[in-house]
Amino acid sequence: MKPFLLFLLLLLAAPAWADDKVLNVYNWTDYIDPAALEKFTAETGIKVRYDVFDSLEILEGKLLAGHTGYDIVVPSNEPTFSRLIHVGALAEIDRSRVPNWKNLDPALMRQVEASDPGNKHGAIYLWGSTGLGANVERIRAVAPDAPLDSWDLLFKPENAKRIATCGITMMDSAIDVIPSVLKYLGRDPDSNAAGDLAAVEQALMAIRPYIRTFASGGALEALATGQTCLAFDYSGDVTQAASRAAEAKQGVTVRYIAPKEGAQVGFDMLAIPADAPHKDAALAFINFVLRPEVMAGITTVTHYPNAVPASRSMISDVSMFPSATEMARYFTIGAVPRAAERLRTRLWARFKAGN
Repeated sequence: MKPFLLFLLLLLAAPAWADDKVLNVYNWTDYIDPAALEKFTAETGIKVRYDVFDSLEILEGKLLAGHTGYDIVVPSNEPTFSRLIHVGALAEIDRSRVPNWKNLDPALMRQVEASDPGNKHGAIYLWGSTGLGANVERIRAVAPDAPLDSWDLLFKPENAKRIATCGITMMDSAIDVIPSVLKYLGRDPDSNAAGDLAAVEQALMAIRPYIRTFASGGALEALATGQTCLAFDYSGDVTQAASRAAEAKQGVTVRYIAPKEGAQVGFDMLAIPADAPHKDAALAFINFVLRPEVMAGITTVTHYPNAVPASRSMISDVSMFPSATEMARYFTIGAVPRAAERLRTRLWARFKAGN
């Protein structure tokens, strides 16, 4: 081959080779150990481009639109993960390329089989529950008789009215909030019956005047700095807020509450979009993350439990792993039909608008 032609072929091939050394990740805010990304790149030579989202609605919208360019996404098992599987937006994982799959807790993986029969499309990354983050001292100062073990702390208007003086932050996600309200009201968390959704709207509207802000990722910082004293949020976010508040030493203390009426438990899944441009790199990343020492670092930084039992001996504080008693109070949700999702979205819009 002539040298000039060889040079042209090498020049054309170079960008493709460069693309193969890139991994595009789309994950939740504050949900990774930065050292893990650095170690992955050091071991593989694959550069990680890392973007974040703070609600399932944002993630699902992007994935359903397609051609995102992402190689790894982290949807919650319900309803997003199961819906993405149903429409063919996620690739099946070749487990022969992920030998560390064996490290996953079989009992926890069985819990997500309702969303992903046969566990073909994802591995559990981290998991946790949805409940309340509370600055107990400030709440006690304004509502001394309010219960600290119940959704009544937020959903009883007389409590919310008093706590509003020190700030209430509501998670900006109908997907997460509505099932919890249904459970609190003694209804099926998966119900889409008109009467049940009307009851949810009535309960939410009753506390709407007392909600200062709607946020997802932002609730963590508001709790940690004392800008709000009650937040509807993810367990790990609240635990992170508690840790940051303690480090700041500004007199702010934060506690996570898994309400006695029931807290929703969810599993965030490592998944590969069907049109991911770098599937080989994605498989290598999943295999890397499922190493016990890597998972131990991620749990230590994020304060969320993982599904790799061998990692627990490497974690100094394992308080984020719920007890059997706490697990008994948790509930999971199923997929929401599209028609019902539209009803819930409209309900949520009215709630946020306050009318």
